[in-house]
Amino acid sequence: MSGSNILFILSGSIAGYKACEAISRLVQNGHRVRTVASAAAGQFVGPATLEGLTGEPVRGEVFAAGRAMDHIQLARWADATVICPATAQTLNRLAAGLADDLVGLLFLTHERTKPFLVAPAMNPAMWRHPATRAAVAKLQDWGVQFIPVGRGRTACGEVGEGRMAEADAVVAAVEAAVARPARRLRILVTSGGTVEPIDAVRGLGNFSTGRTGAGLAGHFFRRGHDVLLVRARNSAAAPPLCEEEAFTTFAELDGVLGRRLGGEDFDVVVHAAAVGDFRVAGVRAEGLERKPGVGKLESGRPLLLELEPNPKLVDGLISRSRNPDLRVVAFKLTQGAGPEEAPAAAAELAARAGACLVVQNDLVRRGESPDDFPAEIYGRDGLQTARCATRAELAENLERLLGLEMTRLKP
Repeated sequence: MSGSNILFILSGSIAGYKACEAISRLVQNGHRVRTVASAAAGQFVGPATLEGLTGEPVRGEVFAAGRAMDHIQLARWADATVICPATAQTLNRLAAGLADDLVGLLFLTHERTKPFLVAPAMNPAMWRHPATRAAVAKLQDWGVQFIPVGRGRTACGEVGEGRMAEADAVVAAVEAAVARPARRLRILVTSGGTVEPIDAVRGLGNFSTGRTGAGLAGHFFRRGHDVLLVRARNSAAAPPLCEEEAFTTFAELDGVLGRRLGGEDFDVVVHAAAVGDFRVAGVRAEGLERKPGVGKLESGRPLLLELEPNPKLVDGLISRSRNPDLRVVAFKLTQGAGPEEAPAAAAELAARAGACLVVQNDLVRRGESPDDFPAEIYGRDGLQTARCATRAELAENLERLLGLEMTRLKP
């Protein structure tokens, strides 16, 4: 990603320390950042800190010597503007169109074809207040993008919604807003593992964390693609502003895929979910038949489960898609596969599912670091097209290979 011009506005909140971390990461990622600090922001973050992070002087006064046109020049310079942290007062003043300080002036002179983001930070009662809710609704109607607040303990000691998003979420949202891919794709990513109910509190599942799928969704989202993450409820979540839908069982995932693929136009499905091979068809405890998913079985007693195989969801993705040119990325997990077995398994999956790419990884080769992901990527013909060692490399390679794949389609 080539660097963009980011105008970063801070209002007065203890969450300013998170803003500093976000600014630092944006600069490290190659973006050019200029900061504006409200009068209240200066009580929490000093100008020396912001200038040290950006290499640029901090703006704040409307009529500072030689800076009378900053509210115009900065708005034109910026590829995107973010207010972080954005206090309740700031949101309400923006919604009222007040322009008696530099923050308000920059909002009114902002070119509305460019992204404008806010990361709210406030006490839970302030966030719930009708005035704040009305301001948020009005600003969203005007095209302002809100980076979702978190829930937890706030600086005042109260617990609830209102905590500012973490720095990595702010960076992801800003980079997604300024990204300009050569071709913007609509991508559906599945992640996490299915769980089939045995009784109301127990289930048959697997150990998938969903980190790979969530990481891929986050990468594509930050690169400016339109992403839907369909994830298991107990798996890693999507980044803020990225659309997601949750599932637990095979049937729920099957339903989501049928509804979304049949009702929307997706360019790509990256099917990284660990879909269970079996569902619980019957439960027998103490000689009695029990309905799966109902009640609570007594612990310490013998239990007999009747399992039925689930169909392979990946095999029907293209046939269920409203877009006949859907591209599918499939995943093949092997165990101790040899140099001939791995490409053969990938080629068989590609032929069966119509996948353009197959990511093959092996249980034996998994590393201990959560970022490790040793894998090979194969094309339709079973020939290796890329090799990766980490999830980050996997994301980069898939984006590159999908870009090449999409060039084969008519624009």
